[in-house]
Amino acid sequence: MRYDVSLLTEQDLYLFNEGNHSRLYEKLGAHFLEVGSEAGTCFAVWAPNAEEVSVMGDFNGWDNRAHPLRPRGGSGIWEGFIPGVSRGTAYKYHVISRYRGYRYDKSDPFAFSSQAPPEPGSIVWDLWYEWGDADWMANRRRRNAADCPVNIYEVHLGSWMRVPEEGNRPMTYRELAPRLASYLTRMNFTHVEFLPVMEHPFYGSWGYQGTGYFAPTSRFGPPQDFMFLVDHLHRHGIGVILDWVPSHFSKDGHGLAFFDGTHLYEHADPRQGRHPDWDTEIFNYGRKEVQSFLLSSASFWLDVYHADGLRVDAVASMLYLDYSRKDGEWIPNRYGGRENIDAIAFLRRFNETVYGAFPDIVTVAEESTSWPMVSRPNYVGGLGFGMKWDMGWMHDTLAYMSLDPVHRKFQHDQLTFRGMYAFSENFVLPLSHDEVVHGKGSLLGRMPGDDWQKFANLRALLGYMFAQPGKKLLFMGGEFGQRREWNHDASLDWHLAEMPMHAVLSRWVEDLNRFYRDEPALHELDFDPRGFEWADARDAEQSVISLFRKTRGRDDIILAVCNFTPVPRHNYRVGVPRGGYWRECLNSDAREYGGSGQGNIGGVEAAPVGAQGRFHSLTLVVPPLSALFLKSEGTGG
Repeated sequence: MRYDVSLLTEQDLYLFNEGNHSRLYEKLGAHFLEVGSEAGTCFAVWAPNAEEVSVMGDFNGWDNRAHPLRPRGGSGIWEGFIPGVSRGTAYKYHVISRYRGYRYDKSDPFAFSSQAPPEPGSIVWDLWYEWGDADWMANRRRRNAADCPVNIYEVHLGSWMRVPEEGNRPMTYRELAPRLASYLTRMNFTHVEFLPVMEHPFYGSWGYQGTGYFAPTSRFGPPQDFMFLVDHLHRHGIGVILDWVPSHFSKDGHGLAFFDGTHLYEHADPRQGRHPDWDTEIFNYGRKEVQSFLLSSASFWLDVYHADGLRVDAVASMLYLDYSRKDGEWIPNRYGGRENIDAIAFLRRFNETVYGAFPDIVTVAEESTSWPMVSRPNYVGGLGFGMKWDMGWMHDTLAYMSLDPVHRKFQHDQLTFRGMYAFSENFVLPLSHDEVVHGKGSLLGRMPGDDWQKFANLRALLGYMFAQPGKKLLFMGGEFGQRREWNHDASLDWHLAEMPMHAVLSRWVEDLNRFYRDEPALHELDFDPRGFEWADARDAEQSVISLFRKTRGRDDIILAVCNFTPVPRHNYRVGVPRGGYWRECLNSDAREYGGSGQGNIGGVEAAPVGAQGRFHSLTLVVPPLSALFLKSEGTGG
C-alpha cells in the first residue's frame, strides 16, 4: 500500500472539522486515480474513535488485515492508496474501535455506488458522464422561479411502472427515462419529484431510511443510468426534484449508526438520537463534521446529478425536540425550550449553502406545523427554503371532500380557512404519497357517492386545487384514478387508464395542467396576495365557492367557481370586477371529462347588475360536483 497519495489538503481538513466543507465527495470515499505508472484507488473515511481501520474487498479476498489505512493527523480521517483497485470493485471498511472491543464491517458513507441489496458493500465507481442538458441548465432559473408554473408529478421509481413479462420486476433507470419523459410531456407536468433515490437497505421504507447519502440505489441500475434519466428528462423540458432526508437515517449495522464504536453521526442519548416514529437515528446537527457531511450530500445531488431542487423530508421532526415524544422523553434546549437550536441553524446553513452555489434551484420543506417563515430568507429570520408544503390545506381539503355532500355545508370553513394564511409562506399544495397509504385508500376511493360521483368529486377536488394560489403536486396514479391504495411492491394499475372514466379523468388533469401553464393568472402571483381575491367565500348553504386569480397588471382575470354538491346551480349570480364577455375555458362537468354536460355554452356576458360589492355580475349554470374556470375578455370596469 502507498500512503503518499492523498486528495485531502490541510484546507479540506480545516473546513471539514469546522463544519464548512460542502464538497467532501471530491475528497472522502473511494476515488480511482492514476499515480505515475500505477493505477489504484485512494480511500478516505472519517472514524475519529477508531483504533484501526482497514479496507477489505474483492481485491484482497475480504481480508480485514491486508490493507490498513493510516490516520491523517488529528482530523479523525483515515486514508490510504491501494494500487490495482479499479472501478467496479466491491469493498467495506473494517473498523476497530478504541471502546468496548467494538469492531464492524462498514459500508462507505461517501460511496458513489453500492452492491444491490441485501448485500451491504460499497463499490468503487467513477462519476463521468457526457451530459446533454446544457440548454436546460442554462435556462432552468425560469423554470423554478416564483412566478412560473410549477406542477409536480411525485413518483416512486420502483412502482410507477413494472415489467410483468419478467416477474413484475421494477424498470431500470434507462427503461424508465423515455416512458416517463413522454408521459410527463403529454400530461403537461413541469417537474417530477422522486421519492428518495439514495441507497437504502429496507425497500419498504420507500427510501426514507437511507444509508447511502452519495449513491443512487443500485436496484435500478448504476449511477450513470440515473444520470441518463435526469438528462433525458431535462432534454424534454422536465425539472427533477429529489427527496432528501437529513432528518433521520437507518440504524442498520453496516451504515452510519455507531460508526466507529461511538455515536458519531447521531446523538448518544436516545431522547435526542432516536426517532420514535420510525425507530431510526437522528443526526447530531451540532457536530461540525456532521454538518459538513450533510451539506456535501445536498450539494452532491445538485452538482453531480444536475438535480433542480431538493424536497427536505420531515422538517418538523428536526425543528422540535419534543416531536412525537411525551413528557420526560426529550431534553430541552439550553434556554429551556422545545426548539432544536442546532437543527434550525443547520437548515439555515443548508439553504445558504445550496442557494449560494446553485442559485437557480429550489428547496422545498415538508413542514407540518405552523413554524413561522419557513420559506422566508435567513436575513429576516426565516429558514431560507424556497417553498413549503401546505399540509394544512391537504388535511382540511381531504377531510372536507370525504364527507357526504349533504354534510359539507357544515364544514365550509375547511375550504375557506386557507385564506387566512395562504400567503404567509410560498406554498406547494400537495396531494402526496402519504395520503394514499396506511389504510387511507386511494384519492378516488376517498371520494363519497356512487362511481360517477366519485369521479366527479375527484375532478372537482383537482380543479379546486388548481384554482387556489400555490404550486401543485400530485402523486402518481391520482391523475387517472388509481382505485386501490398505493403498493410499493407493485406497478400502478395502468390498465385502468384505458378504461373510459379513468381515461377522461386523465384528460381532465392533462387539460388542467396545460391551462395552469398557459395562463399567467393561475401561476404568476402564486405567492402574492395581489393575485387572489374571493368572489364569494360565504355560500356555505349551497357549498359553492368562487374566487379570482389575477396577473400583476390585472390585465388577465380568471374566475373559478366550484360546486361541491351533486345539485346543479342554475341562475347562480357571481359579482365580477369588469363587464364584457367571460369565456368558459374549463368545465369539469363537460362530457369529454365524464360529466353530465351542463355548462354555459362557451361563456357568459357580464350584466351591469351589482353583486357581492361589484358593479357587474354573471349569471351562471354551475354544474353538479364541478369546477368551472372562466376568463375575462373584457377590458373595462
